[in-house]
Amino acid sequence: MEYNAKLDAALEALQPDMIETLQRWIRVPSLRAERSAENAPFGAEVRRALDIAIADIERLGLQPRDIDGYCCDAEIGEGEETIAVLAHLDVVPEGDGWDYDPYGGEIVDGRIIGRGTSDDKGPGVAALFAMKAIVEAGIPLKKRCRLILGCDEESGMEDLHYYEEKIGLPDVGFSPDASFPLINTEKGITSLYLHAPMTDERLISIASGTRSNVVPGTATAVLAGDWREAAADAFDVEDEDCSIETELDGGNTKIVVTGVPAHASTPEKGKNAAKMLLAVLAQLGVGGEPVRLLVEAAGEGDDGVNLGIAGRDEVSGRLTINLGLLFAQEGELRVTFDCRYPVFYNAQLLRATVAKRLAPAGFVLEPGRVSEPHHVPESSELVVRLMEVYNEITGTQSKPFAIGGGTYARHLKEGVAFGMLFPGEPELEHQANESISIEGFAKAARIYAYAIVALCA
Repeated sequence: MEYNAKLDAALEALQPDMIETLQRWIRVPSLRAERSAENAPFGAEVRRALDIAIADIERLGLQPRDIDGYCCDAEIGEGEETIAVLAHLDVVPEGDGWDYDPYGGEIVDGRIIGRGTSDDKGPGVAALFAMKAIVEAGIPLKKRCRLILGCDEESGMEDLHYYEEKIGLPDVGFSPDASFPLINTEKGITSLYLHAPMTDERLISIASGTRSNVVPGTATAVLAGDWREAAADAFDVEDEDCSIETELDGGNTKIVVTGVPAHASTPEKGKNAAKMLLAVLAQLGVGGEPVRLLVEAAGEGDDGVNLGIAGRDEVSGRLTINLGLLFAQEGELRVTFDCRYPVFYNAQLLRATVAKRLAPAGFVLEPGRVSEPHHVPESSELVVRLMEVYNEITGTQSKPFAIGGGTYARHLKEGVAFGMLFPGEPELEHQANESISIEGFAKAARIYAYAIVALCA
């Protein structure tokens, strides 16, 4: 890899604008909602985020296309072949526990803070400014580089399905939506939605979770009567990050359990408040067989061993499962698991095993989506070139690895996830106080610029 003084100078000159652009994008709470207009399939705020991104792309001198509110794209370069760079503008709910405005885009101690800084507005802005720097440096590209900014990555990727049908996706590319050095393997993902009758009238309601792909940080139950002392005694987790609060409200007891949120692909980094609440209810003898069996089957860990689905392989690692949503009201208990399974697994057998395990308590498994595992060999030209750029710029000899997360890369025939979290940095996606360092932000943009040149020049 040869360094280009003009490219480095352009990147440095663009950095203030890059930071301000990310702050502007962060200030839009782009959470998926109901369709608000013909060109707003994911709601008004996601549409607003898309409009701002399109305006910034135009301001930088590129030519964006609005794909009916599902995505936008823009290209640089020439030629028949196209390399895709896939990022997204939608975010997960902010949740609790923030020390700063989750949509403020504040800069504190060299870090930009806000929901979407790392997942995935920051990486999208870094890729956009990498493309702008290549244009500013006058570097000719023999292939096209197409940036696609989607609007539904966090809720099912309906955006890319629409894009594929209407426009067609390139075969090769990367998604800056995970970690460096490079991810060439993504586990399969399936959501397991189950429901069971709830006949214990003492249990008025349960509410926990915002999305199945987030480890719930809080969980609430309302019980008929005064259970304050008994509930406090039943909570035996000795952890300064976790707590239980009880209060009497209108003759009923409200129990609030606090855990630690995390991304469902790495549930071991969080502390699941829903599972802790279930354990408290089971200790109290409330909720009957559905609660008792859920506590037993979900287990304390996240490997699915008590559900009968634990396993691993050498390519993608171990299976993980997250109890992401838990709700009970009006005689029904509803639970949604998010499962990340190894490449060798059969998703239908996995789902059938969970259904059979929970059936004795009356649980019924509803149809759910399955995203098949994705793998690109280390020997592929895409992986080789991207790793050369990363190792040259960082001065390392790193190797690709596998993750449990699902990125846009799996929509490409030959796609990988490439950054932008560097090894050793805090992993804050889907958590309170999500943030990125300005230093890492600039470094990632430089890596993306040289990577695009390596793939397209």
